[in-house]
Amino acid sequence: MKKIILSASLLAFGISNAQEQTENEVPKLTFSGYAEIFYAYDFSQPENHIRQPFLYTYNRHNEFNLNLGLVKANYSTENMRANLALMAGTYPQDNMSAEQDLLKNISEANIGFKISKKKNIWIDAGIMPSHIGWESAIGRDNLTLTRSIAAENSPYFETGAKISYTSDNGKFYLSGLVLNGWQRIARPEGNQTLAFGHQLTYKFSDDLSLNSSSFIGNDKPTIDKRMRYFHDLYANFNLGTKWSGIVGFDIGAEQSAKGSEKYNSWYSPNLLLRYAITDRTKIGGRVEYFNDRNGVIIGTTTRNGFQTFGYSLNIDHEIYKNILWRTEARGFSAKDAIFMKDNSPENTNFFITTSLSAWF
Repeated sequence: MKKIILSASLLAFGISNAQEQTENEVPKLTFSGYAEIFYAYDFSQPENHIRQPFLYTYNRHNEFNLNLGLVKANYSTENMRANLALMAGTYPQDNMSAEQDLLKNISEANIGFKISKKKNIWIDAGIMPSHIGWESAIGRDNLTLTRSIAAENSPYFETGAKISYTSDNGKFYLSGLVLNGWQRIARPEGNQTLAFGHQLTYKFSDDLSLNSSSFIGNDKPTIDKRMRYFHDLYANFNLGTKWSGIVGFDIGAEQSAKGSEKYNSWYSPNLLLRYAITDRTKIGGRVEYFNDRNGVIIGTTTRNGFQTFGYSLNIDHEIYKNILWRTEARGFSAKDAIFMKDNSPENTNFFITTSLSAWF
């Protein structure tokens, strides 16, 4: 009788444990999609319809086009996760031009696993969204319609491996990364140098968070090795229930030549604000400055290089819960005449963009 009772108890215990384990390990597979159609009118009227060489999103003049179409699959359990996302549009066409043909339409392809039973510590590897910057390729997630000059000229994506830790209360996040390079999937030919980075985020409250991200590496062939050091710092904040904003500052430096102790630097301060007129209608604005006098990131043939002030004003209206209409007016003013109009150089540029995005 004792054996029967013991066997029944063990069986019940085993079933209970199996059920608990099954519940904890139930895999979750989700699919999502995003599409954004845009039209931009540049008053400089470029004949080839390509607006500016330093912009990689919404960069077509006087034509309707797809900025980004994205489909994504996500698989997750308690101890592992995986993402696969494919994309099309002018964004991948301009951003992925240096990649191999079969890789140009991959937005994400990564796998991660948890390495601690008690703490939220993960290792992820593959093609991932960048750990740098306050704006992403997904338009609806940003305060303004178009991306800042700083976002356009720092990585949108990266390939490598990272280890990350998130505190139990979700306020603190820390990661360390080993990367193929500065916005790279495939390494540049002749480059034998891995790159490194970090990201640290702290959420002080629901109304204020601070992010620090870095990049250290060489993005050129080893024969012309030039170390690059870059830091991205920004804060997200809310002022009451109507106002939200981002203040950010990027700064970088790269060796002027292989083995040189001299460095060429660039920097970019930014301020973005948004005001909620209603729950479905918002206005946003931005002021920015990008100084790259020595052409490390944005090359020009002018005396003072790229020293440009920018501003924009946008209005957003949520037509339905998953459809957003946005319109933005934006202008640039440069120290030198770096913009072309009617085959003549000018130091100003102005354009209007409108977009319609939908997601599921």
